[in-house]
Amino acid sequence: MEENKNIRIIDIAKMAGVSIGTVDRVIHNRGRVSQKKLEKVKAILEQFNYTPNIIARSLVSKKSYKLIALIPSFAENEYWMYVAQGITKAAEEVRAYGVVVEQHHFNQYDKTSFDRAIEAIKSIEFDGIVIANFFKTSVITLSEFLNEKDVSYVYIDANIYDQHPLAYYGTNSYDSGAIAAQMMLERIDHNKDILVSKISYQQDELSNQVLNREKGFLDYLQNARYSGKIVDVRLKVEDPLYNFNTLDQIFRQHPNGAIAGAITFNSSCHILAHYLKEKEIRDIYLVGYDLIEKNRALLKEGTIKLLIGQRPELQGFNAIKALSNKIILGVDPERINFMPIDLLIKENVDYYKDF
Repeated sequence: MEENKNIRIIDIAKMAGVSIGTVDRVIHNRGRVSQKKLEKVKAILEQFNYTPNIIARSLVSKKSYKLIALIPSFAENEYWMYVAQGITKAAEEVRAYGVVVEQHHFNQYDKTSFDRAIEAIKSIEFDGIVIANFFKTSVITLSEFLNEKDVSYVYIDANIYDQHPLAYYGTNSYDSGAIAAQMMLERIDHNKDILVSKISYQQDELSNQVLNREKGFLDYLQNARYSGKIVDVRLKVEDPLYNFNTLDQIFRQHPNGAIAGAITFNSSCHILAHYLKEKEIRDIYLVGYDLIEKNRALLKEGTIKLLIGQRPELQGFNAIKALSNKIILGVDPERINFMPIDLLIKENVDYYKDF
C-alpha cells in the first residue's frame, strides 16, 4: 500500500478516469455512483491509503466553529455526567480543527428551565447543536428555529420522528419500554399489580424519553394480556418526605403482596428503591434505567432487579463527532443511530465497563 502524502481528489479522478464529483461522492458515501466507477475509485483509495485531510481542510479555510451541547445539569456520578464526558472527549479530538464546544445546562425536571436555556441559546451565533431531547413542544420550537437558520442539530436521549435533525443517537425508547415489560412479566404473576413511578419536578411535563418508554411498556402488557392493575404514582425529585408518605399510602391500599412489579422510566429508580429497602420489601421486581452509582449499589444488593443501560458517553461523543464531520467535511451521518439496549443484573454489572 502506497503512502497518502499529497495525493489530491483531482489526482484520484484522473487515475480512475472519472469526474472529481464522482470521487467526492465515493469518499463521502453520498449520491449515486455506478458499480464499475465505485470499484475503480475505491481501489485507488485503498492503494494510496487515502483519507480526507480534515486538518488541512480546516487550516486552509482558517475558520473556527462553535458547537453547543444543550444537556441537563448534573451532580457527580449522575447519568448526564457520563453524556458530558463523551461530549468533552469528542471536543478534545476536534479542537485541533478549529471546533469549540460549549455545554449549556438546564434542570431536567423543570420545563421552564429548559425554555430559558433555549432562549439564551437563540442569542448566540453557533454552527451546530446537540439537543438532549426532553420536552417535546419546546424541542420542536427550537428545531423549527434551527431549520430557519439552516443550523444542523443532533438529538440525543430521545427522538422526534416528524422533525428533521441531522442525526439521532440514543436507544429506541419505545422498544426499551417493551423489553422492560417482557422481562418483568417473565418473573411476576400476571394477575398481580405493577407500580409505575413517574418522577418529576413540581408536576412538570415528563420528558419525551419517559413518555416513549412508558408507551412501549404499557403496549407490551396489553398485547401480552396482562390482567393485573397498573398503579400510577407521581413522585417528586426533591421531596423525600412527600415520596415516603405517598408510597406508604399506596402500599397500605395494596397490602399482602398485591404489587409484584415496579418500574421507573428514568435514572431516578433509586428513589423508589430506597423506600423498598427501608420498608424491607424484597419481593418486588423493580426495573429502572441507567447505571448511575446510586442505582448500581442498589442493583448489586438486590433491591433493584434490572437496570437498562443506553451508552450515555457514546451518545455524547458520537453526536459531537457527527456535527464536526458535517460542518468541516460536509459528511452526513446516518440519520438514526440506535444504541444497544443493555440489560444489567447484579451478576453481570461488574463487567459492564464500556458505556
